[in-house]
Amino acid sequence: MNISSNYVDIANLNQKPDLKTKNLEKLKESCDNFESEILNFYMKSALKQENKLFPKSPGEEIYKSMQQEQLSKEVSGNFGYSELLFNYLKDKNNL
Repeated sequence: MNISSNYVDIANLNQKPDLKTKNLEKLKESCDNFESEILNFYMKSALKQENKLFPKSPGEEIYKSMQQEQLSKEVSGNFGYSELLFNYLKDKNNL
């Protein structure tokens, strides 16, 4: 997750409406990314499968990791963590 690209300039939010809108969009994106990381953490433990009937293939761990990461990105923003965090930060900073 690239934090610097999601930097929100809270100090200047009340000065310009355009800047406020852009910063709110960045804040929402950052919250969605955070939710994605939480979901990815949960999925790693929930989808941990060890099948003794089939041996592990060389790229299996990499493929599963990529699949879980993409799945967590796709569903982020729909579980409520992102919305809760976004509303909290928006209210806390009087946006």
